[in-house]
Amino acid sequence: MNKQKRALAVHDISCVGRCSLTVALPIISAAGVDTSILPTAVLSTHTGGFTGYTYRDLTEDILPIADHWESLGLHFDAIYTGYLGSFEQVRLVRELFRRFKKKDTLALVDPAMADNGVLYGGFAPEFPLEMKTLCAEADIIVPNITEAALMLEEPYQEGPYTREYIEGLLRRLGEIGARQVVLTGVYFDEKRLGAASLDTASGEIRYAFQDTVDGYFHGTGDVFGSALLAALLNDKPLEEAMGIAVDYTQRCIVLTAEASQEARYGVCFERALPYLMERLGIR
Repeated sequence: MNKQKRALAVHDISCVGRCSLTVALPIISAAGVDTSILPTAVLSTHTGGFTGYTYRDLTEDILPIADHWESLGLHFDAIYTGYLGSFEQVRLVRELFRRFKKKDTLALVDPAMADNGVLYGGFAPEFPLEMKTLCAEADIIVPNITEAALMLEEPYQEGPYTREYIEGLLRRLGEIGARQVVLTGVYFDEKRLGAASLDTASGEIRYAFQDTVDGYFHGTGDVFGSALLAALLNDKPLEEAMGIAVDYTQRCIVLTAEASQEARYGVCFERALPYLMERLGIR
């Protein structure tokens, strides 16, 4: 048996509501990866669709945790970051990269900070440019179209999109510094939704789509990013990994809609895990 890979997921954790670490930890672990976590904050629920939630910032714990790990000589095959709540947390993740990102470590950054043309509440207008500095140190970045536009300091455009626009956006994102870019929320008509990827070395652009499901479902970006990383750590090439992540995310949404699950609690990713394992070839 091959040596088990180890990934580090740096996200907040919501006690209720499937997103961030409550999605990343089980999905990546189910894919056979030893998944370590570094919570950046603890919330009673996630912030989408809920009010009155509690929030405890864990910024002050990040470096002491890193110090202990460094004393243990830990090695990570991947570092996966999502929502970071402040300029200081972005700076601290860059420090984590300095300490733990080796030549064979895959750094995947999801610059989770905006959607539907709007920056999330609590972020200063300058925050996207700070996130851009972290993306410059990543191997793969996974922005949605709003996040892409903000980091590039371009006006947000509503879809449906043209190939010319999406491919221009990918190439401009590629200039930030990451070797590979995966852009989510891509659609050319109302029937199909998915993602597009760019490999900056080859210039190759690829697409993956699935049928659109009506409604808005929280946490799907985290499901997608976690499935993408799970596939990459199972040695799938980027194009195949992106296709698996799109298909798995859509399967989670379909199962949620069929079960009449209340959307603000996130998608039923657990019920679709056997499908993901089959696509990854894990028995």
